[in-house]
Amino acid sequence: MEANLPKRKETRKSLRIKVISMGNAEVGKSCIIKRYCEKRFVPKYLATIGIDYGVTKVQIRDREIKVNIFDMAGHPFFYEVRNEFYKDTQGVVLVYDVGQKESFDALDGWMAEMKQELGPHGNMENIVFVVCANKIDCTKHRCVDESEGRLWAESRGFLYFETSAQTGEGINEMFQTFYSAIVDLCDNGGKRPTSSMSVGFTKEQADTIRRIRNSKDSWDMLGVKPGATRDEVNKAYRKLAVLLHPDKCMAPGSEDAFKAVVNARTALLKNIK
Repeated sequence: MEANLPKRKETRKSLRIKVISMGNAEVGKSCIIKRYCEKRFVPKYLATIGIDYGVTKVQIRDREIKVNIFDMAGHPFFYEVRNEFYKDTQGVVLVYDVGQKESFDALDGWMAEMKQELGPHGNMENIVFVVCANKIDCTKHRCVDESEGRLWAESRGFLYFETSAQTGEGINEMFQTFYSAIVDLCDNGGKRPTSSMSVGFTKEQADTIRRIRNSKDSWDMLGVKPGATRDEVNKAYRKLAVLLHPDKCMAPGSEDAFKAVVNARTALLKNIK
């Protein structure tokens, strides 16, 4: 008789995860978290003192997730406080302000700080990172474009989202994707699934696009010394054109980099006999 009873649907065990926020002071880390958890925006800037801690529950697919959020102060003064909170983290919200180039340039420093605090046995490859390009509502002051931010994130296998804590744009989508990736990580034995790290471009392509973006002049852009011959300029151009052609390179910013290389070649050849 028991064999004829319908089977009960098994409820998956709830999951507890640890998430931290990283980024310079005043980029909007706390505002992003408040917008998602409390559905509100706090216009007055209140600096986080050391660490702000909160707990929230979210539903991801058929799973209840208990999230412990450690919102870390971005000011260097609080380094001695936040350095204790990097360990045992499954997810990192890495934030910069699209209107502050220095906050974007500081992302490498934040990654270095975390790597240092995790120590030689820490594995950052098995942590889900999401990069938030925040304050996209301030369009007049924007100085870090989407392709630059997306290239930095995706070349490292990180998620990337454009967000505005003020309007709420991108916030819910970002957190849902972020938490889903962490659930996949936990279900995969604490390792990031391979699919989440695959990108459609190479490190050489990403590094070349960054170099071109930061070039001082046309010579620098093509990677040739001032006074180079026509043949040397054309040889350098052909190599970059093959590497960056939009039909073959899927890296963010590749189209603009390709156009810049074409213009650099044209400008140099005009002045070379």
